[in-house]
Amino acid sequence: MSNLKLFSGKANPELAQQIAEYLGISLGKVKLRRFSDGEVNFQILENVRGTDAFIVQPTGPPSDRNLMELLIMIDAFKRASARRITAVIPYFGYARQDRKDKPRVPISSRLVADLLSAAGAHRLLFMDLHAGQIQGFFNLPVDHLFAKPVLISHLKRMNIPRLTVVSPDAGGVERARSFAKQLKASLAIIDKRRPQENVADVMHIVGDVEGRNVLIIDDIIDTSGTLVKATAALHETGADRILAAVVHPVLSGPAIQRLESSFFEKIIVTNTLDVPPEKRIAKLEILSVARLLGEAIKSIHEETSVSKLFI
Repeated sequence: MSNLKLFSGKANPELAQQIAEYLGISLGKVKLRRFSDGEVNFQILENVRGTDAFIVQPTGPPSDRNLMELLIMIDAFKRASARRITAVIPYFGYARQDRKDKPRVPISSRLVADLLSAAGAHRLLFMDLHAGQIQGFFNLPVDHLFAKPVLISHLKRMNIPRLTVVSPDAGGVERARSFAKQLKASLAIIDKRRPQENVADVMHIVGDVEGRNVLIIDDIIDTSGTLVKATAALHETGADRILAAVVHPVLSGPAIQRLESSFFEKIIVTNTLDVPPEKRIAKLEILSVARLLGEAIKSIHEETSVSKLFI
């Protein structure tokens, strides 16, 4: 491990520190500031020549700011002669723009993939990409982890009786089915339509939720409009306790206010993104993925398989 060095941008330094503690190393020393006009001013404050460098920087909100920081950091490590540069991106911003779903729109996921390659990254480590096929946008080695082991372990300890796992849309059925199988729960699906971005209309529920405790499984909470409308539909259908397990807590716009006034008993998320203190409401429970990412970093450094991290 002597040749491994871990560094952090400003997007989620708490997670980076937890990973460093798990690995038994100290975070690398850097200076990351901004000029008065907003440009990134970055410098590595220690020798990284010939090292295996890992940069922890989710590209969540503010997405453009955090992405630009990551690109400049990668360029600095390349020019400082790091042997290998791995970008550890627990949350990949722009992942939802992975195809042309209407005329004259960009495929932003592919553009960001090209930027990361051009900056000089040698390898990428992601967690719960919004669409797994985004891996195909990269001409670099990609390791794609899932937070499911962390969530499943916690949910099993909760021992929720009469449990039904709910997918908030048709696209999440595979994920929900996987959770339902491991939790020995039944499965339900919410049929919805999305007339425009960040607006979802719940149509009806497929499956039995009346008198049961329900757990909504999703990958991202953004404005939380989808989940809150889902809870209202589940409540009207006769669900008892309503919980959610979601990987990435984006929590933009009116998300916190919506969650506060919703029928949710608890929303379980991970720390792939930094949740500021003002958003850490009582209903929100945050689990750490530091151990999972730490094990992946160790495996990448030692050139061993990461398949042991999947369940």
